[in-house]
Amino acid sequence: MSDAPQDSTPPSSSGVEAIPGETVPDAVAVRSGEAPASRTFWATLNSPFGAGFLLTLGGLAALLLGLAISNIATVLIYIALAMFAALGLDPVLKWIERRKVKRPWAIVIVFFTFGVILIGLLWLVVPTLIEQITAFVTSLPGTISSFQQTDFFHWLEGIFGDGLGTLVTDLQTFITNPANIAAISGGLLRVGAGIATAISGGLIVVVLTLYFVASLPSIKVALTQFAPARNRVKVREMTNQITDSVGSYLMGMVVLAFFNSIVAFLLHLFLGLPFPLLMGVLAFVITIIPLVGPVLYWIFGTVLALFTSPVAALVFGLAYLVYIQIEAYVITPRVMSKAISIPGSLVVIGALIGGTLLGLLGALIAVPVTASILLIIKQVFIPRQDAKV
Repeated sequence: MSDAPQDSTPPSSSGVEAIPGETVPDAVAVRSGEAPASRTFWATLNSPFGAGFLLTLGGLAALLLGLAISNIATVLIYIALAMFAALGLDPVLKWIERRKVKRPWAIVIVFFTFGVILIGLLWLVVPTLIEQITAFVTSLPGTISSFQQTDFFHWLEGIFGDGLGTLVTDLQTFITNPANIAAISGGLLRVGAGIATAISGGLIVVVLTLYFVASLPSIKVALTQFAPARNRVKVREMTNQITDSVGSYLMGMVVLAFFNSIVAFLLHLFLGLPFPLLMGVLAFVITIIPLVGPVLYWIFGTVLALFTSPVAALVFGLAYLVYIQIEAYVITPRVMSKAISIPGSLVVIGALIGGTLLGLLGALIAVPVTASILLIIKQVFIPRQDAKV
């Protein structure tokens, strides 16, 4: 008989001896070279006060992060606008680079050209534009009075009743009342501050655009490095497709808005409608909104022309409607040939959501963002779903 002490640890079912003080599954995992099964957070939670304190700190950190983002929302808008401006200028830079011009010199040429054009437009347009705005404001009461004497107004009054005349009279009284004009002019200080803020913001956007344009290739490379090495080729191709299509889309929107402004200016000039230059500038600003911009200006321009001449308003409405159709079926497909095509319903939905969130900037960038999401879905998500049998 041997007096050696007997090991009371029961053997495991797998034939591996358990380590004293450990459970059999953990011992099996250690002997086999595997890590013990991890325990959940809630299973090892033995300090409710400490867990609650950590969760509260996490909530406060999220709240502070949200407040910080809301406080720098203006800066984020500047960054987004500058990035989209850089993407819009990138196709022009690539076109110049294909003419054996290095990128730094191409940037100098593009910015110098845009600077000369902007200074020329300001020198030629701003004085006349200010004169026409002043004339428009001062002549508005007389225009309303003249409109009330037309047969067209009497025809409308016969349809809508005396309430239409009362509404127009109240509008004229409000405009011609010096007290209301003084109340409106009381906000001139705020208007001046807003103009100064817009000018400073524009300078910031120009500087950021210059930096983004100069460093756009390196930015693409840096973003590609976040992807795994096996996927970088595909990610690089998708990045180039997205940036090229966004740049083509933004340049196309500017070109289409410029065509709309020229057509609006010529129609107002030839039909004898007042303030053709002002209406051309308004047409550019409004029609740069994707898809719905030309329709909005068509309604606005036609209604405004009614105060001058119903016949001229009818001719303007029909002529501009014909141009909208030509633009939709002839000009837009050629200008947007290199941009990503997306359904019209998604264009409207994206423009409405973007406009609600970020105003004109949101409406402008919502469409290329939507197109980029569709491209990712088509090239990443759908192939993965097709591979599942």
